[in-house]
Amino acid sequence: MKKRLSISDIAKNLGISVTTVSFILNDKAKEKRISDALTRRVLEYVKNVGYKPNQLAKSLRTGKSKTLGLLVEDISNIFFANIAKQIEQKAYDHGYHILYCSMNNDVNRAKELIQLFHDRQIDGFIIAPTEGLSGVISNLLKNNVPVVLFDRFLEDLDTNYVVSENKQGAYMGSKYLLEDLKATKVGMLTINSAQTQMRSRLDGYMQAMDELGRDAVIKKLQVDQPAEVTIDLVRDFIVDNKLDAVFFATNYIAIAGLKAIKKYKLSIDKIVSFDDHVVFSLFQTPVISLAQDIKGISDHIIQILISEINGKSKGCQHIVIPCELKVGS
Repeated sequence: MKKRLSISDIAKNLGISVTTVSFILNDKAKEKRISDALTRRVLEYVKNVGYKPNQLAKSLRTGKSKTLGLLVEDISNIFFANIAKQIEQKAYDHGYHILYCSMNNDVNRAKELIQLFHDRQIDGFIIAPTEGLSGVISNLLKNNVPVVLFDRFLEDLDTNYVVSENKQGAYMGSKYLLEDLKATKVGMLTINSAQTQMRSRLDGYMQAMDELGRDAVIKKLQVDQPAEVTIDLVRDFIVDNKLDAVFFATNYIAIAGLKAIKKYKLSIDKIVSFDDHVVFSLFQTPVISLAQDIKGISDHIIQILISEINGKSKGCQHIVIPCELKVGS
């Protein structure tokens, strides 16, 4: 295998010192009063031979790895996938690369991944936290590691976070079913979770039911149960409660609901889902969605994190971004 070119090799081939090459490659030529001619000579040589600096060695010198860690619940979920795509581009625009992974709502896995990223000296974390992470995130903050939470936050920690207006969105969607679509009995299907975004969506649904004098009908599902079990539970919930409308707290529960409606030929066509999904258009049953502002969320996450990394933060920022009720295609 061909030997990797080093700074020492460049210095030897050009007949100059290793220190001079290092200063030029680290943008310190003017500071060290190195001539423009020599700087151009080194940079042209580096370009011609295709030299790539050792990022680990550079991070040890500068204290920055130019990488960010993105940890989400499930990277295959379309919401997190779209967020990751936006964040990756915005980070790249600032000279950073992203390492990302799924925690799968497993607190032990999440702790291991955060420690792994920390050991690799990433410059900052972007986390959609699962339950039970307060301790490990608190330790990151105590060690002055920049952290931004998104999608949900931890109530016992004062951290930067960027979230959607979950309660108002759920209220808006539930009220639309009752007032605009004239539904008589609206049930809510959600997950069994204490995460802040799920509690806020439940609160929004409850507020709409209370204001309009309707009974709340709620079913909480387990995230890790087999798909067929979920589909049957959705069917039983709709049929047993004689519902004519359903508010789904997440898009993946909505997909299970649409499968139940199709499989069991249920006569229900008043549906709102928190979060859009491309597969909704494949079902004959129309779905109204509460779309989260992916671009706005991503913009704020990167803006806050880069400010933290550069030491320009003005204290913890709590950003709440409105959702959009999407009716029709």
